Amino acid sequence: MVWAQWRRFDGNRGRPKVLDLVGLGKRFGEKVVLRDLSFSVAPGQMFGFVGTNGAGKTTTMRIALGVLASDSGEVRWQGRPADAAVRRRWGYMPEERGLYAKMRIQDQLAYFAELHGMARSDARRSAAHWLRTLGVSGAPGDRLETLSLGNQQRVQLAAALVHDPELLVLDEPFSGLDPVGVDVMAQALRSRVEQGVSVVFSSHQLDLVERLCDAVGIIKDGGMHAVGTVRELRGDHRAVRYRVAVDAPADEDWAAALPGVTVLSRDAAGTLVELGTGVSEQTLLDAARAAGRVRAFAPVDPSLAELFREAVTATAPAPTADSPYAHLEAHA
Repeated sequence: MVWAQWRRFDGNRGRPKVLDLVGLGKRFGEKVVLRDLSFSVAPGQMFGFVGTNGAGKTTTMRIALGVLASDSGEVRWQGRPADAAVRRRWGYMPEERGLYAKMRIQDQLAYFAELHGMARSDARRSAAHWLRTLGVSGAPGDRLETLSLGNQQRVQLAAALVHDPELLVLDEPFSGLDPVGVDVMAQALRSRVEQGVSVVFSSHQLDLVERLCDAVGIIKDGGMHAVGTVRELRGDHRAVRYRVAVDAPADEDWAAALPGVTVLSRDAAGTLVELGTGVSEQTLLDAARAAGRVRAFAPVDPSLAELFREAVTATAPAPTADSPYAHLEAHA
């Protein structure tokens, strides 16, 4: 598969944008962390932000939230530069837990809601609501440190939700959760999206990103490598894959013997093959029929995890002499 160094699919074509990150650049000393990074999020959209460790995901989120300042570029909300007043209407969940271990759960959530401008009575009602909705074990008056790590993660999400934000920015929200916890958190996020809230979250659990997200951005070396729906990202995939199940003798490796065909895996469901240039599906089917009775023959779309691996391992073109980062990349 051949990836462009930077490919943008307009998955939001025709939809209004609420969050725009435009041309963000950031460096720490000689190290370039972000380089001309841009993407947009539509109202009521779940946007997955994925990349390898150190690619720039957390730095991007901190700039969006105003925790860090960018060296260049802009964060816009509904077409205007995002300021402190706008960001008070957003919710943030950091990867590192940032709650007070010895403070009581409901008091803590209500406190955060009040910091965002909620009246005290509304803040306490909202805190109780999210503790119930997220299924946090323990009494509202328990101290956070008495909870399991998974329940602390649920409280951390409740802290991001408690003030009824218009945008959620979540850094690895599913980390450390068991499957039940993942389902509870996913349902909570989906319910907010259905109410028009936009959600941006990073995760290394690409199966979850593929299942939950309306659009995905792949960041590589501080820049956006590809942005779009999973279907759009698959559309750039050059290789053609088929899963074929044939009743053939156990010692007959019919697929491997076919020129231009690569066998990727074998299991009870059949043989997964990739067709090389010039090999048609009809050629594959004819060879399968010649080997035995064909029980299954179907194209297979690459998963987001496969697309991600190919994207981040692709070799990017060397920077040109007129690149604004050329003098830095020599030292990075």
